[in-house]
Amino acid sequence: MKVNRHKFLPRAAAITTATALLLGVAGMAMADQNHGDQDVDVNVGISEIVDAGVLAMSVAGTATTLTEDGSTPTVRQFKGTLPTVTVTDTRAANDIPAGAGWYVLGTSSDFAGAAGQPAISASHLGWQPQIIDGGESGQVTEGDQVDTSMDSGANAVGLVDQELLALALDSAAIASEGQWTANADLFLRTPATVAPGGYSAKLTLSLFE
Repeated sequence: MKVNRHKFLPRAAAITTATALLLGVAGMAMADQNHGDQDVDVNVGISEIVDAGVLAMSVAGTATTLTEDGSTPTVRQFKGTLPTVTVTDTRAANDIPAGAGWYVLGTSSDFAGAAGQPAISASHLGWQPQIIDGGESGQVTEGDQVDTSMDSGANAVGLVDQELLALALDSAAIASEGQWTANADLFLRTPATVAPGGYSAKLTLSLFE
C-alpha cells in the first residue's frame, strides 16, 4: 500500500509544539510552588600585595658594531663597546639570603658570515670589563680582561665560555645602594687572511646570585 508521508507531517509538528507547550506549563507550575528564598553571603578577604623586591638586570641596547682599529700586517683588530649593563636590587637587606652575592657572566657565539664565508670562532672575541658606577661602597668589581686565541697567556681563551663581567660578593651589604652599571671594551682579533664580508655573533649576558 502506498503511504502518503506528507499527510503525517502537520500532525507531527502539532504534537511537538504541544509537548513544548506542556513542558513550559509544567515549569511554570513548579516555579509557583517556591516557598521562600534564602540568601547566602559570600565573603573574601584580599590582602595587599607586598612587593618583596627583585634582583634584575637590563642592557641599554640590543646591538653593537665593531670597527677596524689597531690592525697589523698579521692581525686584524676590530673594536667596540658593550652596551651598558645595569643591575638593580630593590630587595630589603633582610630579604636576601645570608652570604649571597650576584655576578654577571657573558658568553659569545661564533661569528657567522653573512655571505656564507667561514665562521670566526668566539675565541677570537675578547673584552675588558669596567665598572661605570659601582656604588658608594665600592664593593662591586669588574671581571678580568679576557684575551683572544690570537694572544698568549692563561686568559687568552676568548668569550667561548661564561666569563665574568661584574661581581658583588655580598648582596645584602650593598642592597641599599640599589643600582650598579658596567660595560666592557670589546675586541675581535683575526688573522690577516680572514675572508672579507659581514659577520654577526650573539653575546649572551646572564645574571646569577
